[in-house]
Amino acid sequence: MKYVKHLSLALAMLIHFVSFGQLKTITGQVVDDQGTLLPGAYISIKGTKKYVTSDLDGKFSMSVNIGATLTVSYIGYQTKEVVVGKENHYSIQLNAEAKVLDEVVITQGYRLVSKKTSVSATSVAVTSKIVENRPNANVMNTLQGQIAGVSFPTYDSKLELKDKKGINSNPDESYGALIENVFESPRANPLSTFSIDVDNASYTNIRRMINNGQNVPKDAVRIEEMINFFKYNYAQPTGEHPFAIHTEYSACPWNTNSKLLRIALQGKTLESDLLPPSNLVFLIDVSGSMGAANKLPLVIQSLKALTSQLRENDRIAIVVYAGAAGLVLPSTAGNQKDKIIPALDHLSAGGSTAGGAGIELAYKVAQENFIQGGNNRVVLATDGDFNVGYNSSSDLGQLIEEKRKTGVFLTCLGFGMGNYKDTTLETLANKGNGNYAYIDTLQEANRFLVKEFKGTMFAIAKDVKIQIEFNPSLVKAYRLIGYENRKLRPEDFKNDAIDAGELGSGHTVTAFYEIIPTGIESNLFVATDDLKYTPKVAPDAQLNSELATVKFRYKKPDGDRSTEMTRVIQNIEVGALNASPDFRFAAAVAWFGLYLRDSKLIQNKSITDIENLANTAIGQDKEGYRYELIRLVNTFQHN
Repeated sequence: MKYVKHLSLALAMLIHFVSFGQLKTITGQVVDDQGTLLPGAYISIKGTKKYVTSDLDGKFSMSVNIGATLTVSYIGYQTKEVVVGKENHYSIQLNAEAKVLDEVVITQGYRLVSKKTSVSATSVAVTSKIVENRPNANVMNTLQGQIAGVSFPTYDSKLELKDKKGINSNPDESYGALIENVFESPRANPLSTFSIDVDNASYTNIRRMINNGQNVPKDAVRIEEMINFFKYNYAQPTGEHPFAIHTEYSACPWNTNSKLLRIALQGKTLESDLLPPSNLVFLIDVSGSMGAANKLPLVIQSLKALTSQLRENDRIAIVVYAGAAGLVLPSTAGNQKDKIIPALDHLSAGGSTAGGAGIELAYKVAQENFIQGGNNRVVLATDGDFNVGYNSSSDLGQLIEEKRKTGVFLTCLGFGMGNYKDTTLETLANKGNGNYAYIDTLQEANRFLVKEFKGTMFAIAKDVKIQIEFNPSLVKAYRLIGYENRKLRPEDFKNDAIDAGELGSGHTVTAFYEIIPTGIESNLFVATDDLKYTPKVAPDAQLNSELATVKFRYKKPDGDRSTEMTRVIQNIEVGALNASPDFRFAAAVAWFGLYLRDSKLIQNKSITDIENLANTAIGQDKEGYRYELIRLVNTFQHN
C-alpha cells in the first residue's frame, strides 16, 4: 500500500512537470495604462534569447512553454513579467515610468545650471519575428536597426566582431559628400538662396547608427533633416498663402559672439474630408539585396500601414522590380484591402536590381490612372542599390527629372543597412518633386506613413524657395546652417524652371542662419578689404532697424507659375532666457548635427552642454521624440 501511495505521488508530480513544460502558442496585445496600443513592444522569454515584438496593433504571437516567464518591455515604460499559464491570450498593460532628466536653468548667454526633474517618455522599436538562440552573424545583422534603444554588437561580412567605439561595420553604404557652409559677407554676397527641405531620412539613419554603436559618417549628417524631423508649435497660416512664416532672433549657443536667426514655415493642415483622391503606385525593390528582415519584410509591413489610411476613392497599384520590372497589382480601389494586402504578402526577394525599368513602369501606371486635381504619386521602397540599367545617381536623377514633368510626385522610402545607398535616394527625391524618409523600424513607418500621412502624401505647395538679403550695416557675416546640397544661385529664385522642395499638409520647415553682428571680432570670419570700384554705401537711417528681408516663392501643386511673398525681419533680439522652447530645441538639434559633422566653425564642443540645452526645451513631447534625441546624445557621448 505504501508503495502504491508513493507511485501515485510520483505520477502526479510527473504529470505536473509535463504540464509545466508543455509547449503552446499564445497570442497577446500590449497597451499602456491609457489603453493606447504599443507597436514594437519587446516580449522575451526570460532566461532565453527568444523574443518577438508587437505589430502595428500592439499584437504578438509566440510559442512558449507553460510556466515560462515573459518579460515585456518598451522604452519609457516599466518592464513587466508575466507567467504563462493555461490561458491562450494575454492582455498586457505597461505603466509609464518617470525618467530622471537633467532640467537646465538658462542664464544669460546660455550658461547652464543643472537640476533634477522627471519626464515621461516613449521611444521606438520593431519587427514581429522570433529569433532563436543562435548567436551568429546572420542573427546579429537581422537585429541591427530593428530595436531602437537597444544596442547590439555588429558584425561585418567576415564575421569579425566590431566593438562599440565608433568602428564602421557598413563600409559599402554611400553618402554624398557635403562641404560645410562658411561665413559670407553681405557686401560681397548680398543674397543667400536655397530650396526648402522637408526630408528627415538623415535623422532616422543616424539614430540607427548610434543605437547600433556604430560611428556616424559625417556626410550622413544633413543638419536640416535632423532639425525638420521634429514638430514645432508654429501657428497655422490665416491668409491666402498655404504656409505661415515665423522668425526668431537670439543668442547662438555654440559660438559666444554669434547670433542665431530662425526662419520657419508652417504648412496649412488640410482637413481629412477635404483631401483629394490619391492615385498611388507602390514601386517595390524585390531584388536579392532586400532579403534581410529589416528590408522587404519591413517594407511589406510599412506599406500595409499606409494602405490602412486609404479610402474608396483612392487607388493603389503595385509594381516590383528585380532582374526586370512587373505589375503585381493593377490600379485597385483603396477600400479593396482584401486584394491589396495579399498582393503585398506574396512578395519575396531575389535577383538583380533593374531599378530604372521599375521607375519607367511605375510612372507609366501612374500616368494611365492619373487623377486630375488628385494626389498622383509613386512610392518607392528600396535600399537604393541599383545594379542593372540605370545605376548611377546622375543617370537616375535625369530619368526622374523627366518623369516629374508628368505631374506625378515621388516619395522615397529607404530600408536596411550594409549596402544602403543614401546618395541615390536623396538624389531621386530632390529631382522628382519628392520627399525622402529612412524607415528603420515599424514604429517609424507608423509615424511617417500613418500619423503624418497627410504631410507625407499630400503636397500643398511645390518648388518652394527662400532668398534672404542681410543688412550689411548690422550683419558683418552670415552662414546658413545645413542645406548644403539645397543651395541655389541668386538668379534661380525667380526662374520657374528650377526645381525646389515640396511642402506637405501640416509640414514645418526650419532653417537657421548664424550671424556675426557688425563691430564684433571673430576668428571664424576674416573680412576682405574694401573694394575699389564698389564703395560702401552710407546706411539709410530708416533701414537701421531691419536685420534682413526674406522672400519666398512657391507654386501650387498643379501650377507652373510661382507666387512671391516678402517679410522684413526686424533687428529685435530675444534674450537667451526668453527664447522659445522650439527655438532652443531646434538649436540643440543643429548643434548636435554640427558636433557629429566635426564642424570647424563651432567653439563650444561640449556634448554635455548640447544635452543640457535640449533638456530645457522638452515641452509637452507627447510621443517622446524630443526625449529620444536626448537619449541619443547621451548614448553617443558614452559609446
